[in-house]
Order: sequence, then C-alpha cells, then structure tokens
Amino acid sequence: MDTMNRMNRMNPMNRIAAALALVLAAAAAHAALPAPTLAQQQAAAAKKAKADAQAAQDKLALTASVDAVTARWRARAAAQGWKTHAPVAVAAAAAPAAPAGQPDGKLTPAGAAAPIKSEKLGTAPPSADVKAGPTKAEPAGTPPTVQKGTPKVHNQ
Repeated sequence: MDTMNRMNRMNPMNRIAAALALVLAAAAAHAALPAPTLAQQQAAAAKKAKADAQAAQDKLALTASVDAVTARWRARAAAQGWKTHAPVAVAAAAAPAAPAGQPDGKLTPAGAAAPIKSEKLGTAPPSADVKAGPTKAEPAGTPPTVQKGTPKVHNQ
C-alpha cells in the first residue's frame, strides 16, 4: 500500500524515468547470449551421448521387468486354469519414409492442382448431419417434449 501511495505522489517526470528504467532492464534481460565455445559444444555432445546411453539402458531394464512380470502372470494363470493366448510380438516403430504434410509449408503441385471442395462455398455436397429444412412449428397448446424441473410426486 505504501508503494502505491509513493507512486501516486511521483511527479510525471519521475514516472517516465521509472518506466524507462523498467524498459531498459527488460531489454537487457532479453539480450542474445553469445555462441557456445568449442569446449562447451563438446561438453554438451558428451552429456547428450551419456543421457542417450542411460535412456537405452533404462529402456532395456524396463523391457526385462515387463517380460518378468508377464512370465510370472502367465505361469500363475496356467496353474489356476485360466486360458492364456500366446504373446504377441511387437515390432519396433519404423522411421517415417517421407515427412507428412506440406514440405516447407508450401503446397505440392498435386495439392495446388486439386479442386477445392467446400460445403460453405457450395462446391461439395452437404454432410449427412445437415438439416434438410427448417424445423416444423407445433400447433398452439401442444405440451413441450421435454419437461423441465422436478416432477410432482403424488405419493407424499
């Protein structure tokens, strides 16, 4: 509260100077960092290689743990007479052959030559969920289809 009172009592020149100081401090905080040195680049590469090796080791440990739990469960299930199915081999994910989407954010020649189909523009047929026409009016005095509120209970 005391700070607000002080700010309100500041003259306009002091307010402008304080605002300018804040802008300069923010600009200094957003200044670009210098490029890393060769030693820093090598240290980062070594750190990344070590992290990758640890991740591969963790992945192998997790796979072994899951396999052990699965084997224990299958043995117990067979002993209890449960029906089990043969384990399914899971293939490793293959690397994508080509990037999906538009390369470099630009349309390919085939994409540029394709006709534009749009319901909004009228160049495509309407979807199946589009209404065929306006809703028909109900005659006067027809009760609503949905009863809102709490129903009256006659057994009280």
